[in-house]
Amino acid sequence: MLDLVDVGERQLESYRGIAPDALLDGLRREAGPLRGARVLHVNATPYGGGVSELLRSVVPLLNDLGLIAHWRIVSGGESFFQVTKLIHNGLQGAPRALSQAEQSTYLENSRLNAAAFTEEYDFVFVHDPQPAALPEFRGKGEAKWIWRCHIDTSNPHPPVWEFLRPFLRAYDAAIFTLGDFVPPDFPISPVQLVPPAIDPLSPKNLTLEEGTAQRILEWIGVRTDRPLITQVSRFDPWKDPLGVVAAYRMAREAVSGLQLALVGSFALDDPEGWKVYRELAELSRRDPRVHVFTNLVGVGNVEVNAFQTLSDVVVQKSIREGFGLVVSESMWKGTPVVAGRTGGIPLQMADGVGGILVDSVEECAQAMVALLGDPERARRLGESGRQRVREHFLLPRLVLNELSLLRKLWGGKAVSRPAHLAAGRDPVCGMSLGEEPPLTAEVHGRRFGFCSELCHLTFLHRPERYLAAVGAVGAGAPGPA
Repeated sequence: MLDLVDVGERQLESYRGIAPDALLDGLRREAGPLRGARVLHVNATPYGGGVSELLRSVVPLLNDLGLIAHWRIVSGGESFFQVTKLIHNGLQGAPRALSQAEQSTYLENSRLNAAAFTEEYDFVFVHDPQPAALPEFRGKGEAKWIWRCHIDTSNPHPPVWEFLRPFLRAYDAAIFTLGDFVPPDFPISPVQLVPPAIDPLSPKNLTLEEGTAQRILEWIGVRTDRPLITQVSRFDPWKDPLGVVAAYRMAREAVSGLQLALVGSFALDDPEGWKVYRELAELSRRDPRVHVFTNLVGVGNVEVNAFQTLSDVVVQKSIREGFGLVVSESMWKGTPVVAGRTGGIPLQMADGVGGILVDSVEECAQAMVALLGDPERARRLGESGRQRVREHFLLPRLVLNELSLLRKLWGGKAVSRPAHLAAGRDPVCGMSLGEEPPLTAEVHGRRFGFCSELCHLTFLHRPERYLAAVGAVGAGAPGPA
């Protein structure tokens, strides 16, 4: 059988007073008809990335709601994960095709994992490309299969997409973070848009007293009496850590005593991380105010919490990004963020809340200096960011969105209209909205609601894009670009 990941317990009522009550009550109602359903989440690693962090919280909450939920991982050696990293990069647009040997490695490991998958479930969530071929080689059985894509696949490298695409035809539904991420000629229908979320009760996001956070950072060698910039991410070229170092070097000319912390983690399915880490480690040896920390030296969730709580600015200078959970994590702590204008990051920081979006190393440095020099502006941005996370990016909302899809699949009924146009959903980002959305627009006699001015203006700029996608998603393909 596939390896089972142990998880703890989580109670929905623990979020009372943290997440909005209406959201928690709606989640309990949505889960009612699904009590007893068996749900499996499959990914490639139990630690080291946003997907594993989500599953560690999602699976226990599903169990509390009366479903029977498990989390299992596929296995494979270094060669398999090197290939799946190439697929991941190719789906994000890296111009590197797979060799015949690399394709064979993926297929051979997929067959082995499919043979090990002996359990039966009602619903199977398969996360990202590593386990994507499971239903092709195992067969679907009686389950409904959902492919959950966490990365930006809007412009995949054609040879890589042509290799992976046939394996997706077996799925009953797909979930993306944003509608713009759906790749061309996508073979799965229906498609639902569900942005990720953070767990405010996880060790990484629990409230830390300032004195405790200070002692944690000082214990590992970081001065808390000097200004601090931090980036928390995997050691991944798409996160542009070298660009962060370059921006820090510019900013330190204007900010005396400025420190930079690069806090990263290694994951089982990302062998590329070691190369990036070695480059950063070499840079840190030449500058005592640059600190590089990893999960391999004991810097884990609580230490990350302390960094995000005490940093003057958190940076997430991604070049390509599926979502970037660390942005919401930092905003939840009231810390302003400087982040790349890519992927799901602008959705989190819509309408200028939470921090400053940038497009270059120079802009990144300028934004750092601006926030460090204006503490009141930084405080206001931090407060607005925390409120946006509370309204849109906490774990119960994510689970509610996914259960809504399961209920549609459970009833065996075709989705009459795309999920992101159902009542209470933003057509641009798929965000859940209340009965009275903050912004609305009427097109062709239909009223649409929006979570932010950013989504509102995006829709109004090219409504035909989203209206065309509405008709096409239900038929199994996105609308024209």
